[in-house]
Amino acid sequence: MALSRAAWGGDWSPVPPGESGLAGLVRSLGAEAAAAPAPDPRPVAEWTVLVYVNAKNDLEYFGLADLNEMEAAGSSDKVNVVAELGRLGIYDDGDGGWSGVRRYLVKRDAAPKAITSPVLETLEADMGDWRHLAEFGKWAKKNYPAKRYMLIVWNHGSGWDKAARPGNVLKGISYDYGTGNHINTPELAAALKEMGKVDVLAFDACLMQMAEVVYEVKDLAAYVVGSEETEPGPGYPYDTFLAGVLDEPAMGPERLSRGLVDAYYAYYKDRPGAAAMQSVVKTSAMPRFLALLNGWVDAVMASGDKDSINAAVRAAQRFDTVDNKDVYDFVQLAAKEAAKPEITARSGELLKFISGELVLEHKSAGDNYPGSHGLAAFLPVYHYNFDYDALQWAKDSRWDEFIDWYPR
Repeated sequence: MALSRAAWGGDWSPVPPGESGLAGLVRSLGAEAAAAPAPDPRPVAEWTVLVYVNAKNDLEYFGLADLNEMEAAGSSDKVNVVAELGRLGIYDDGDGGWSGVRRYLVKRDAAPKAITSPVLETLEADMGDWRHLAEFGKWAKKNYPAKRYMLIVWNHGSGWDKAARPGNVLKGISYDYGTGNHINTPELAAALKEMGKVDVLAFDACLMQMAEVVYEVKDLAAYVVGSEETEPGPGYPYDTFLAGVLDEPAMGPERLSRGLVDAYYAYYKDRPGAAAMQSVVKTSAMPRFLALLNGWVDAVMASGDKDSINAAVRAAQRFDTVDNKDVYDFVQLAAKEAAKPEITARSGELLKFISGELVLEHKSAGDNYPGSHGLAAFLPVYHYNFDYDALQWAKDSRWDEFIDWYPR
């Protein structure tokens, strides 16, 4: 599909047509009413996969399509697939054109155009509120307990950035056009902290695989799967990915994470013009990565070679957001430009760690990203965004000082 999950501009209303902003907010923040009693607790499964499908926006068609993909695989006694799907009912008329938020235990069916899984709850909810994401997580864990949990956050995404700019109305993740709300990076961590840790956190959304995002959740998820670049509209191939989990329910979180990357790559690799990539980052490696990167930053700043660094910033692999650069590509270009022994040595150690211990798998469909290695970071070409200071990454690293040091 031509539509992607990119951060993109254009005219859109944060509330449904004919409904004032206040009315839309009141409607979305109203009391959540259950249409059906809560399900009886189930035996402990191997995995519970939680999919938070916020299609209360212009991705509504793809939200319905992905629920149908999930139903092509379904659940089993060892794997629970639990989904929350929200929609406004104004961007697509599929599945009867209903609006609101529904929760499902995904059951296998042979109806690719109809959602037949049982509706467990019907809600009016703000899916751009991190507290509602946390509530969904707690509900799913209580009713569908498992040895391991995977959370997939499905929506538009724009990495760590929470500041709207001309032509870019999106920031963070999980945009609810009914309320105009979204979840920023610190709020994402707050949601995970409240709902409890997960083994795998995956972003079926654009631009989320950034050092700033992964660092924020490093103590709350063992592995993070996501894309440095925008995702095509269809997003994850849920049918083939979930089929693999159902076939091997005892698989560990690293294997499951790699399986998602493999399924994603297999789906897009032969599609003309597809620019699709996914990577797996091991969060327990983030503290060592931060230490190595801080040492590298100190060595570079001590060299005083601002011109070489500026050249590397501009030449490094960029993505749809121009200030998102691949960390590995930037570091190797900076070492080459500077050509100083102390920078070369530190660069070699850092690059080896990124490719060996931090980014466990990375695959990219298409030939437009030769410098992509699986993890991006904020490297502004022109202007610093002071919202960056609120991130835990900025507080613990010297990356913000480094950004302030090099010329723009």
